[in-house]
Amino acid sequence: MPSVEDFPYTVRMVSEITESNGSSSMASVCTASLAMMDAGVPLKAPVAGIAMGLVKEGDKFTVLTDILGDEDHLGDMDFKVAGSEEGITALQMDIKIQGITEEIMEIALEQALDARITILKQMNEVMPKHRDQMPDNAPTYLTLKIPSDKIAEAIGKGGATIRGICDETGADVDIGDTGLISIFALTKVAAEKAKGMFEAVTAEAEIGTIYNGKVNKIVDFGAFVNVLPGKDGLVHISQISDERVENVSDFLKEGQTIKVKVLDVDNKGRIKLTMKGIE
Repeated sequence: MPSVEDFPYTVRMVSEITESNGSSSMASVCTASLAMMDAGVPLKAPVAGIAMGLVKEGDKFTVLTDILGDEDHLGDMDFKVAGSEEGITALQMDIKIQGITEEIMEIALEQALDARITILKQMNEVMPKHRDQMPDNAPTYLTLKIPSDKIAEAIGKGGATIRGICDETGADVDIGDTGLISIFALTKVAAEKAKGMFEAVTAEAEIGTIYNGKVNKIVDFGAFVNVLPGKDGLVHISQISDERVENVSDFLKEGQTIKVKVLDVDNKGRIKLTMKGIE
C-alpha cells in the first residue's frame, strides 16, 4: 500500500462472494488489487493469491494447486499464499494432520510461486499499472501550502472567507498553524475549485501581470479595480488612456470588467494599475 503522504485515504475493500468452488479469499486478493489499481490507488505492486492443498497417505503425498471446495473439505491442508512478483506478502495455513515436512512446504511454496506469477501476468494484461488519477466522481483530498502570514487572509474576518468557500464548494477544509490547507470534497471538481479559491485569496499581485478586474469604485483621481479576491488596485486617471482624461466616468463605470496591468506594488501592499499598452 502507498504511504500516507502519497495517498492520504483510508481504503475499505468489500468483496461479495455469491458462489464459489475454490478459495474466495484468494479471489478477493486478486480482485481487490485490480479494483484499487483501477480506482487510482498507487499500489507499489499488484498482488495475487493462490490456495494450495495437500493429500497425504503415509509417506506419500501430493500438493495441489488452486484447490476446489471438495479438495479443501477432504484434503489435509489449506495453504493460502499471496504476494507480488517480488515476494510473499501474506500466508495462512489450516492443516488437519499432525504437521507437515520441510519438503512439503518447499514444494507448496514453489508451486504457489509459479501459480502466482501466472495469475499476475493475466492481471497485468488487463491492468498493467494503476491509473494516474482517481475518477472525477471519487472523493478527493488535496493540500495547499501557503505562507503562515497568509493564514488570516485564508480564514477571513470572523471566518467569512473559509466559510464562504466551504459553502460554495461543499468541501471540508482545515487550515493548520504551518499554513497547510487540507481540502476534502466528494468530487475532484469541488476539491479543485476550493483549492483555486484559496490560491486566489492568498495570491499576490505580480508586477507586469494582466488581470481581468472589476471596477469597484470611481473617484476623481482614478478608479479602484478588484484584481484578486479582497485586493483592489488603483488605476490613476493618467493611466486610463493615452488620450487626456478629464472625467474618469467618461471612460469607466462601476461594475465594468476591464483589463489592467500591474505597474507596481509598494511596501504597504498598495497596487498601482494601468490600462495603457494592453492589447
